[in-house]
Amino acid sequence: MSANSADAPGMLEVVLVKAGRTKIRYPAELLDDDGTRVTVRAPWAGEGVRDFGFVRFEQGDVFTEYYWRDRWYAVKEVRDAEGVLKGWYCDITRPATVSGGELVVEDLDLDLWRSADGRTVLRLDEDEFAESGLATTDPRAATAAENALDELERLAREGDFEALLA
Repeated sequence: MSANSADAPGMLEVVLVKAGRTKIRYPAELLDDDGTRVTVRAPWAGEGVRDFGFVRFEQGDVFTEYYWRDRWYAVKEVRDAEGVLKGWYCDITRPATVSGGELVVEDLDLDLWRSADGRTVLRLDEDEFAESGLATTDPRAATAAENALDELERLAREGDFEALLA
């Protein structure tokens, strides 16, 4: 990635923070920002293949990512190199902030996966969330995170999920 990648028109640098440290940062094309929801598109930014067992993220995959300034989650639509939908990976995060060409979100460990056909909905990393100690250090944030995961799971199971991204 070039040092000036976020300076190009229509680009943002996505910065994912976890436990006070930058976990990953990558350039993304800004598709829309309505003041509440920010939508970006970026290729898979990880190194190599990440195989979760229920989905593989790999070179060529394209992520259309939806971030909210007023919600405690981000939703990432994942497509393979041919454009075939794999599903949606949802991160439970603090509300996103955008400033100085950066879109910053803090990962709160909880995640949700919804397969492309909607048949598989998985709550992920609840053990990591419990181990993080957030319930003790920031009980308000922990409650917001748990509520966000419950809301996403309900939407994913009841069929209103795609409306969230429309």
